[in-house]
Amino acid sequence: MTLPQILSCSLVAAMMAAFVWGKLRYDVVALLALLAGIALGVVPAKEAFKGFSDDIVIIVASALIVSAAVARSGLVETALARISPSLRSTQAQVAVLVFVVAAMSAIIKNIGALAMMLPIAYQLARKDGKSPSVFLMPMAFASLLGGIVTLVGTSPNVIVARVRQELGGEPFAMFDFTPVGIGIALAGCVFLSLAYRLLPKDRQGSRSLDQALDIKDYLTEARLPEKGPLAGKTVADLRKPGDGEVEVVAILRDGERRRAPLPDASLRAGDILLLRGEPKALERVVAAGELELVGQHRSTQKEGSLDPARTGEAIVTQGSLLEGVSAAEIDLHARFHINLLGISRAGERFTERLRDIRLRAGDVVLLQGDEDLLPERLRELGLLPLAARSLQLGSTRRRLVTGTIVAATVVVVALGLLPVAIAFFAAAVLLLVTRALTLRDAYESVEAPILVMLAALIPVSDSLRVTGATDVFAGLLAQLGAGLPGWGAVGLMLIAAMAVTPFLNNAATVLVMAPIGAGFAKTLGYNPDAFLMAVAIGAACDFLTPIGHQCNTLVMGPGGYRFGDYARLGAPLSLLVTLLAVPLILFVWPLR
Repeated sequence: MTLPQILSCSLVAAMMAAFVWGKLRYDVVALLALLAGIALGVVPAKEAFKGFSDDIVIIVASALIVSAAVARSGLVETALARISPSLRSTQAQVAVLVFVVAAMSAIIKNIGALAMMLPIAYQLARKDGKSPSVFLMPMAFASLLGGIVTLVGTSPNVIVARVRQELGGEPFAMFDFTPVGIGIALAGCVFLSLAYRLLPKDRQGSRSLDQALDIKDYLTEARLPEKGPLAGKTVADLRKPGDGEVEVVAILRDGERRRAPLPDASLRAGDILLLRGEPKALERVVAAGELELVGQHRSTQKEGSLDPARTGEAIVTQGSLLEGVSAAEIDLHARFHINLLGISRAGERFTERLRDIRLRAGDVVLLQGDEDLLPERLRELGLLPLAARSLQLGSTRRRLVTGTIVAATVVVVALGLLPVAIAFFAAAVLLLVTRALTLRDAYESVEAPILVMLAALIPVSDSLRVTGATDVFAGLLAQLGAGLPGWGAVGLMLIAAMAVTPFLNNAATVLVMAPIGAGFAKTLGYNPDAFLMAVAIGAACDFLTPIGHQCNTLVMGPGGYRFGDYARLGAPLSLLVTLLAVPLILFVWPLR
């Protein structure tokens, strides 16, 4: 290998290691990689910022705005409201949810489709007294399957279309992915409708959307009041109303912390107690001891507001302002007028004070705020509310305008009347002009970290092609696949992309693997289209971990899942996708 090839490969390897390390956010990693590429000379200075003007950035940003408009319109909720009363069996409920999520994900961003359907899944779970864990992971996987059906369903498809254009051909069109994608998505949804039984039956997610402290292993803080009935009593006395289901994690007194106090430890007025336990038991203990939740009485109202304070549960999503910080660090109450009353994280037991716990994506938080402002604050913080909501979210006019614009956009792109970037950009502008979506909501829906990462990674990943490193890797793959038939080579590319995706995000995987796949095909003398399709599908189908895709992360806490639960359902689904994808790709996109 030449020195530029070695430097380019080393840069990409270091970038992948930083992604896996996870201490820096993915957009920061991409920016550092771009800066390093310029310093090493593998990214020419005049080409450093070409990614920011790339059509990919416009398409993804516009698709996010269109997705937000559909979510705000209430189109899906209105349709489902008519059929949900007839869904009596669990299997029927799972089937409808996964097929609807998959269908929505073909048109709008999969995380948006999943977020829209979560409250409906919770309503069904609460109505039948079952855990939402039955629904949530199948829905997350269905959203990934639906994304592979169209060009705009998921970022990997858009990136692969661009790579094909750079190779000297036409970019993939809106429905070029459909013949392969729809076959995989339909089979996958049928599988999920039956195989949800593979999930452990003892996973108990949050069943309630409108009751405080209704999550397993909630940690909360409470203060012992001056004239409370427990002053001078013991820890054992405090725990009695909870029937042993509440644990006193620590007592904070005069700046000192006593962890795991013994049952005979005495309590004093002014003590701050860290309590953990089953929600109903916590409620009984707090009520019987007349305890005060720390921060509960701090004002959260805007000036002149007559609205009462309300509490609500929400999920910390990837990219949220709360991800990676504590309530104290972000000054949650002073800046946002919100009180943090509780935190729940699947599989973890806290010993820190609430204000000092660094939050992660997937955490469920109990927040208190002004009734009028709380929904807006949750959106500002990037939190997904787990509150029961009306199925009539949008006006009839908004639904009609949004549905018309989205349908017209799909038709225009399908007929090739306008380039994809122009069509979706026009749709986004029309949605704003017609007020189907507010300007504020539009800006909030555009995920700047994703766009920055894409723009920064385009020249970095392109350095592999410019230096000839992709040809080197393609040659190595060709040696490995020399004895394989054509279907084996395509399968190898698909499995490689599927294996890399849990460690990178899917967009980064395609930016790195698509040029290698095209070079691999060229070395073997095959048409690269089949290999590009294999990369796109492999990168989009991450079913094995909760960390490879934000849809998987989103359902981990609310579903009460453990890390290994994903492979129980995801491993056979990954095998099914692989077995179906290879023959479908070869049928639609022949090797020669």
